[in-house]
Amino acid sequence: MTANEHELKEMVRQKYNEIALQDAATNMASCCGAGGCSTEVYNIMSDDYTELNGYATDADLGLGCGLPTKFAKINKGDTVVDLGSGAGNDCFVARAETGETGKVYGIDFTGAMIEKAQANASKYGFNNVEFRLGDIEDIPLRDNMADVVVSNCVLNLVPNKKGVFAEINRILKPNGHFSISDIVLVGELPDNIKNVAEMYAGCVSGAIQKSEYLNLIKEAGFQHITLQKEKVISIPDDILSNYLSAEEIENFKNQDGGIFSVTVYAEKEGLTKSNCCPPESGCC
Repeated sequence: MTANEHELKEMVRQKYNEIALQDAATNMASCCGAGGCSTEVYNIMSDDYTELNGYATDADLGLGCGLPTKFAKINKGDTVVDLGSGAGNDCFVARAETGETGKVYGIDFTGAMIEKAQANASKYGFNNVEFRLGDIEDIPLRDNMADVVVSNCVLNLVPNKKGVFAEINRILKPNGHFSISDIVLVGELPDNIKNVAEMYAGCVSGAIQKSEYLNLIKEAGFQHITLQKEKVISIPDDILSNYLSAEEIENFKNQDGGIFSVTVYAEKEGLTKSNCCPPESGCC
């Protein structure tokens, strides 16, 4: 990890520790919880979870940018892993899908978030939901153990996205799959936004080009890559005005492309005679 990558990760860790201690109303009126940065009273990124089974108000900090768990094709008895689990929102929705016979793991590198999620799980008596402190570039789970991986607006915060997709591939069972919501770009983001740490923690400045994002998934060995949902992210002018001049705002809003939330599905390759074990072993 480079010094710059380490600095960015520590900045995000500190910011999300602060977010874990904020009330939900503050998070809901902010850029992915990055602070009360808009007078607009709505969440810029997230979709509405309230109609999904398993939804728990205490676990929804308004930090997502999609509904990956809704699209994740979770079956009863599945083992599900949520990367960047926050206060536990997606984990609890996943638990409603996988049931008592399944298992859900939430991974987060922010101690305050883990404590908040564990308190929520205890409050609701969810004994088959476990939260672990860890880095999603080095997931603290064994190989080939997950049926499904979900993540909501987290990978854009990680400098080494290639490493994360490699880790997802490692922990998924053969033929396992993921559904991930994230922020991507089409066209260039103005440097004044890209270089501002507050916007990075707010899920925008750490985003990469959509084409590059999808190519990383392909290079990690996934197949049947499908764009399940896509929506435009519109940042209110009162936020943009903190970083851009009026002319820059106008140019940014009139350019081709922009900022998008995407939910992407992909599957890990299944076992074949060539990849399940050494040919001489005869185990296949």
